[in-house]
Amino acid sequence: MLFLLSPAKSLDYESAPTTVHHSQPLFIPQAAELIEVLRQKTPADVASLMSLSDALATLNVGRYAAWRPRFTTANSKQAVLAFDGDVYGGLQATTLSEAQLQWAQQHVAILSGLYGVLRPLDLMQPYRLEMGTRLATSRGKDLYAFWGRTIADHLNERLAGDVSPVVVNLASEEYFKVVDRKALQARVVQCVFEDWKGGAYKIISFHAKRARGLMARWAIERGVTLPADLQGFDSEGYRHEAALSGPDRLVFRRKVV
Repeated sequence: MLFLLSPAKSLDYESAPTTVHHSQPLFIPQAAELIEVLRQKTPADVASLMSLSDALATLNVGRYAAWRPRFTTANSKQAVLAFDGDVYGGLQATTLSEAQLQWAQQHVAILSGLYGVLRPLDLMQPYRLEMGTRLATSRGKDLYAFWGRTIADHLNERLAGDVSPVVVNLASEEYFKVVDRKALQARVVQCVFEDWKGGAYKIISFHAKRARGLMARWAIERGVTLPADLQGFDSEGYRHEAALSGPDRLVFRRKVV
């Protein structure tokens, strides 16, 4: 079983890594190809393409210029430790044990516009390239065309040894869309997180993102290998709602008083 996560816009390259273990990204040639396209963009181009402020656009143009195809602990950091958004606030990877990080390495995949798929301990140089960016390349008009069925094929390879392969989607719609469902040879289980607000249960973006990270951590701590076991998820007050769920869509709700 593989758990899919989205990356984060916020990055932390200031804090020291909490583990010395690391691995190399799997799609460096493809990332290098995208970097070459991005290096042709001016700060104004990047600001327009990604709807960024001038300061952020300039920062990322500098990142593209500094990017190198050789990943070391001097220019990179483990992806799960470098990402610093809402999902990763729930995951809290810095407090995972070495054994838990190694389990995550085998069972968690982080989707990325630049790197395609990252394992948690893959070294990652800083970047900004959201999957929905309409970056035209020789392969098509956007990143979905660029990656094609590459990511689905990779997930199939990682799940090849499973009798009943399952992908647990904890990624956003923007990122999961890059997985070619026709090519994917695995059952997909979606997790939905709703919070009580204004007299009704609804998906609240900040809370839902954090809950995806909480679910990933909960699974890592327990070494979960069966979709049915996910129904026991209860972090920070969430509970499985059996009446609203199905085999491939698990709904969790929380009502904070």
